[in-house]
Amino acid sequence: MSDPKTLLKLNGVSKAYESLADGGAVDVLKDISLEINSGESIAIVGPSGSGKSTFLNIAGTLDQPTSGSVTLNGEDLANLDEQRLARIRNREIGWIFQSHHLLPQCSVIENVLVPTLVCADAELNAGAEERARRLLDRVGLKDRIAHRPGQLSGGERQRVAVVRALINRPKLLLADEPTGALDRVSADNLGQLLVDLNKEEGVTLIMVTHAPDLAARMGRSLELRDGKLV
Repeated sequence: MSDPKTLLKLNGVSKAYESLADGGAVDVLKDISLEINSGESIAIVGPSGSGKSTFLNIAGTLDQPTSGSVTLNGEDLANLDEQRLARIRNREIGWIFQSHHLLPQCSVIENVLVPTLVCADAELNAGAEERARRLLDRVGLKDRIAHRPGQLSGGERQRVAVVRALINRPKLLLADEPTGALDRVSADNLGQLLVDLNKEEGVTLIMVTHAPDLAARMGRSLELRDGKLV
């Protein structure tokens, strides 16, 4: 049985994709076993093509392993139907990508509240707008609430994406190269913001990054090389 503090557990996880060239299999992840506790901050580093994004996709229920098991908050994801997985993606996992993926026609606060529209549970959504305003103030965007993405800088757009990822109080925050498209100063500021929010919100943070200084700020740094943890 997993420790009660364990939020995410991968046991012997492997992932292979069919090769378009010869019809064979390409092994992307190879026998990954790992436990991550609630509230931890983890950096996943490694060269391009080492399986980092595939790891995040499997941890975030966007993909399934070819073999092995993934347990999130005590639930074996292989045993869940698509409806339950969709609810987990919406309520228990927050995503931040290299590109912010904001809706250009919507204001900052409307973009932040988009994840709350998926679930029509009034009790769960109670106070969402108040939380959105508080978080936007926390990340320095109090005066940008009515702006649209095109009126913001790259760093500001990524901060909106961070707040959107946190709006439903997820247990797990997954960030895939969140600073990759930013200039050095904006990247440094966003990286520190994520470190701070990991502590303030108590959310478990797993971040894929090529930035050594950002990885060094995480509680643990794990390297993927050729699909294996080394």
